[in-house]
Amino acid sequence: MPVEFIGFITNNNASETIVRSGPVLDPPYIETVAKAHELAGFDRALLAFHSTTPDALQVAQHVLTITKTLKVMIAQRPGFTAPTLLARQLATLDQFYGGRVSLHVITGGNAIELRQDGNTLDDKDERYARTNEFLDVVKLEWTSEKPFNYSGKYYNVENGFSQVKPLQKGGIYTFVGGGSDAAIEVAGKHADTFALWGESYAQVRDVTTRVRAAAARCGRPTPRFSLSVRPILAETEEKAWKKADAILERATALQDQTGYRRPNHATDGAKRLLALADQGARIDKRLWTEVAKLTGANSNTTALVGTPEQVAEVFGDYYDLGVSHFLIRGFDPLVDAIDYGRALIPLTRNLIAARDEQRGIAAE
Repeated sequence: MPVEFIGFITNNNASETIVRSGPVLDPPYIETVAKAHELAGFDRALLAFHSTTPDALQVAQHVLTITKTLKVMIAQRPGFTAPTLLARQLATLDQFYGGRVSLHVITGGNAIELRQDGNTLDDKDERYARTNEFLDVVKLEWTSEKPFNYSGKYYNVENGFSQVKPLQKGGIYTFVGGGSDAAIEVAGKHADTFALWGESYAQVRDVTTRVRAAAARCGRPTPRFSLSVRPILAETEEKAWKKADAILERATALQDQTGYRRPNHATDGAKRLLALADQGARIDKRLWTEVAKLTGANSNTTALVGTPEQVAEVFGDYYDLGVSHFLIRGFDPLVDAIDYGRALIPLTRNLIAARDEQRGIAAE
């Protein structure tokens, strides 16, 4: 099956190891990173959502304007924009920009942060129940050819209808993320791709099995799977591990200045990464957990360390487990995105294409 690389476009030059020096919303930086991703061979790029950051929908529109082929993966949280309105906003963008829009649904695991946007549902399972209804309505807006009614606990729509439909037939491609049982049930019903953190082989097997079962209960095909990880590359394995150690040292020294510190509340996904970190700093072939441990895994902070060839080999392992999308970003976002395009992305594509060809020959 086709493999896809997803990048990450930040609103400014900052990370666990880089203290922001420019404005919170830095248009020249965004433009540079977006174009770098396109030139590096990424298929799409994630625009993240947080209760205090610039609006991902508008940043995505700017990215689409200054690129030609790069797709965007727009993170949104159900509960803060009416589903009918968001559906029309995304469909409009999709029409303007040739079907390059996808939606990343993040329900949110930190009730304290969610209250900054006025959330009133502290129970996470209840928030996922709201997400389920939200996506029901969004998909009706995208697909219904006549006015529809929807009656739920959280959303009630009378004669809902959108004159503008997505350019993508059947609705905009939708990613769903989350680590809880409730998240997996929503993914089984609604996800085109389920987004995993950078987890161990065993954890990936566990989660993908549960998502497949959830989709089967809904009578849907199995979603595809995405893995989020931070590749740390060098020309030799020894240099790559030295680079990882330097990243950890710098991230530790700059925690107060960067703000990447352990949160007060760990999501289910973060708990899975922290449980992995408790097993050791290096898992499987080259999965590195130290930054996740340092920061409380408050974002995708596990890394794959090695040469481009070695990391591509691990991506091949994950591909064999059912992962077809790789969301990769570096600790130096712009420089690393360019670096990934030089070797890691083409090496991985070639390796997986060769495996698929071999399997096709064996099948005959």
